[in-house]
Amino acid sequence: MRVFGVDPGLTRCGFGVVDGGPGRTVRIVAVDVVRTSPDDELATRLLHLADEVEVWLDRYRPEVVAIERVFSQHNVRTAMATAQAGGVVALAAARRSLPVMFHTPSEVKAAVTGSGRADKSQVTTMVTKLLGLAEAPKPADAADALALAICHIWRAPLQTRMAQAQAKAAEIARTHKLRLAQAAAKNGGRAK
Repeated sequence: MRVFGVDPGLTRCGFGVVDGGPGRTVRIVAVDVVRTSPDDELATRLLHLADEVEVWLDRYRPEVVAIERVFSQHNVRTAMATAQAGGVVALAAARRSLPVMFHTPSEVKAAVTGSGRADKSQVTTMVTKLLGLAEAPKPADAADALALAICHIWRAPLQTRMAQAQAKAAEIARTHKLRLAQAAAKNGGRAK
């Protein structure tokens, strides 16, 4: 599975592409940080980000896009910019019919470090080790994008199994209700 991980932001937006193999093996394909100038108009910044996302989608052809979910931030302005950047990425993926998955920061930290309360340096250290990199990806936005991709690769099989189990449980419940209704109808409206 090839995952395009995105740590959204307007000033710095982390991009990372990771391939997942058998078991929990992961391999880096590409990593970078797209920057926009705070001096530019918002629309211009979003356009630049959208253009870069398109280039990455064309170049690396991911199967899924994993974006950090804006969870909660005290700075509303920062949260809005992060959400807008994430929206641009999600839109570009949707135009290509690529699945888009959102992961919270604590989900990503837990997947990569084992603790949902890990700090940025711990995430960077684990990403560096997991991908066998000679040096840590910099800035932290780059490491975070790779962590998002790794998180999705490791969580996707469990999420798929959970969805299948939920679908199977729903089907069993429907069948059970149908049998109860048939039994009630057979007994003149009284189930025995």
